[in-house]
Amino acid sequence: MGEKFLRVNDLHVHFPTDDGLVKAVDGLSFDLEKGTTLGIVGESGSGKSVTSLAIMGLHRHSRARVSGEIWLDDVNLLEIEDEELRSLRGRKMAMIFQDPLSAMHPYYTVGKQLTEAITVHHKVSKADARRTVVDMLGRVGIPNPNRRFDQYPHEFSGGMRQRAMIAMALINDPELLIADEPTTALDVTVQAQILDLMRSLQDEFGSAIIMITHDLGVVAEIADDVLVMYGGKCVEYAELDDAFHQPDHPYTWGLMTSMPRLDRDRQERLVPVAGNPPSLINVPPGCAFHPRCAFREYSPLPCDSVVPELLQSYPKHDSRCHIPVPKRAELFSEQIAPKL
Repeated sequence: MGEKFLRVNDLHVHFPTDDGLVKAVDGLSFDLEKGTTLGIVGESGSGKSVTSLAIMGLHRHSRARVSGEIWLDDVNLLEIEDEELRSLRGRKMAMIFQDPLSAMHPYYTVGKQLTEAITVHHKVSKADARRTVVDMLGRVGIPNPNRRFDQYPHEFSGGMRQRAMIAMALINDPELLIADEPTTALDVTVQAQILDLMRSLQDEFGSAIIMITHDLGVVAEIADDVLVMYGGKCVEYAELDDAFHQPDHPYTWGLMTSMPRLDRDRQERLVPVAGNPPSLINVPPGCAFHPRCAFREYSPLPCDSVVPELLQSYPKHDSRCHIPVPKRAELFSEQIAPKL
């Protein structure tokens, strides 16, 4: 086992609103080593992006109430001063945002924005900075990088903007890279190119990566470990093979059975997860998933009043469910696995 590079302990991110307190993240913990990738999955509104913004310190000076611990090496990111946090952003940790068109400034050329990412952290000449940026644009697969340096974001295609965002994130060789839905709205061929690019750059720089997505296919392609979020909490945490071949939580089962498969013939229609994601202002009591769970009858405890703890089901495999582990294994084998 390598040394834990990022440690998130009991993270809470709550937003007070006129309608009530939004519990976007409610007690999340996980670890990440250098050179490994953690895939965080879940439906929209489960708390994935809020978690990433908390790690980057982007909830500061907002109404958000953030508590817990976020350790990057030996630094608690929730306790350091703004200036120190800014010095870490871009240099030691970086983020690829979900929408590259809105994340990049429309009034400045792509080259100028990438150059600024260098000069904020390093004293270099304009000529050296330009050479570094042009080299990085070429490395992420942007053709004619010297000409593209002087173009604006709207002159780039969606895939090329995403590549430019990756170049900006990696320009200072960060040790932690957070990718928030980096392949959303891209066609499948560009998605594959982006994932190949991230994998090769991780091999080169040894970065730790957090991949936030709702696409299980992306997770299967790039992740080492999988964290499944629901209602602001982690409901399952496992190594990739276990998460896909022996998922242990009914919500993960629902995600699996609603995923199309292209590697085999299907005779049945996909089975979506019944119901809607919970309101984070009025989270259901007990297990937040219980209103949508088709297996709560097998629980020895009342799912609608007792909150399940995140406990180890198997080695390196944790799950948050009242149903006994042997019964969950039986249900998966008999009712879920045949549908996958």
